[in-house]
Amino acid sequence: MRIKLFRSLPFFALLTATTGCSYYYESKADDMVQRQMDAMVFVKGGEFMMGNPGGWSVRHDTIPTHKVILNDFYIQKYEVTQGDFELFQAVTGYEHSDKYYDDERDEKPDRYKPELPAVASWKDASAFCRWLGEQSGKAVQLPTEAQWEFAARARGQMLRYATEDGEAEPNVTMAAGPERFTRDTSKRDSKLPVKPGSYPANPIGLYDMSGNVGEWVQDKYKEDYYKNSPAQNPQGPDEGQKDAFFGENYRVLRGGSYLDFIGNTTVTRRKGAESLSSEIRGFRCAY
Repeated sequence: MRIKLFRSLPFFALLTATTGCSYYYESKADDMVQRQMDAMVFVKGGEFMMGNPGGWSVRHDTIPTHKVILNDFYIQKYEVTQGDFELFQAVTGYEHSDKYYDDERDEKPDRYKPELPAVASWKDASAFCRWLGEQSGKAVQLPTEAQWEFAARARGQMLRYATEDGEAEPNVTMAAGPERFTRDTSKRDSKLPVKPGSYPANPIGLYDMSGNVGEWVQDKYKEDYYKNSPAQNPQGPDEGQKDAFFGENYRVLRGGSYLDFIGNTTVTRRKGAESLSSEIRGFRCAY
């Protein structure tokens, strides 16, 4: 069954104000929304112990482990690609929130190939997911941090990495490795993430949640949040730690990236980051 698209006024305004090419993009956008929603994986809710059980991270913001109970939800099996993110921009007129985006794209065009994970700030990732929700009639947004970890651990199983068997092997089960610390900077600079779905999925059919691009989640970041997190469907702190320069809340990134060493790609490691884009930051949506 095809998804009925719910179009917003700005979308129609764009179509009426531009040439016939807009109708081409409209058709492509219809197909893209359908494909994005078809890639949603149902995750049966449940209870699990969220956080580092010991030895899975050296960061103190991953402890203490704490009980979390989640309702059922859906999450995309793949990271959103650059091509789909750019199509979203084309049909909505959305402008990337990072003023250096075009410069970085010109400097490293291979990283912006359409089949690779999108390069997105938190604001851009959130905007894409909300738009996907408007078009599909579902309450789509970025996953919460708790949803992300529960899904990466295949409904809370004791899996250290979001791989088929919970183990990590560079370039076999994930796109991560030791290049971050190599003295050969050309090797590091030439490394790219992989096309989503290149390595085996985790046990519930989700790909690349360890070590392709760090993935934005909905939550604001606070390093001691786990000490006070509610058990039922936690949404993150009301006020997170703020970036000293921009004055914005840090947002949580999960999963590590292709430039991280393996230890930074575990399912419990979390990182608070300013909301700017980066070649190592991408996303997937949920509802």
